[in-house]
Amino acid sequence: MTDASPARLYLASASPRRRELLTQIGLAHDVLRVPAPPGEDEPQHPGESAADYVRRTARDKAERGRDWLRLQALPALPLLAADTTVILDGQVLGKPVDRDDAIRILQALSGRSHQVHTAVALWTGERLLEAVSITEVQMRPLQLDEIMRYCDSGEPYGKAGAYGIQGLAGTFVARIAGSYTGVMGLPLFETANLLRAAGIALP
Repeated sequence: MTDASPARLYLASASPRRRELLTQIGLAHDVLRVPAPPGEDEPQHPGESAADYVRRTARDKAERGRDWLRLQALPALPLLAADTTVILDGQVLGKPVDRDDAIRILQALSGRSHQVHTAVALWTGERLLEAVSITEVQMRPLQLDEIMRYCDSGEPYGKAGAYGIQGLAGTFVARIAGSYTGVMGLPLFETANLLRAAGIALP
């Protein structure tokens, strides 16, 4: 629980950043720890575009959360799920599997513009509401030694595109066009609109 208020929804995500963002807007919630499917990242289907991939994975997370909720006989509160994908030249850059992979990803992003898509899915009753935030992110040129120091910090791991804009990598980002909270992992504008559409009043 985020505070003394009764939970108003479940967050089907272990991401501390998403929890912090919901807390930021004063929305009481419980984290629903749903067993993850095998593998670090869900595979992209053959012929599936990067944009369609992020929408599907958010929807799949929400559906797994809904099924887990029913299996555990938990109170039927609305359930929120999200997925964030970094896209460069139409290709998904997932979470790095190791240090070498993190270096490779950051070198690919260096000095270039990429997109961050964050899809949000909200189950309420039998309705599924969805929204997507798309943000253009421009990285400044990165030197290999600073990429390696960044990898030494441990921050790139577990993050799509091997960086977190809210952390040390904030100094790598020259500009963004879109949603800063979307790059963090939960676009608050789109999320608030979904909650209102579901009849969930914000504080």
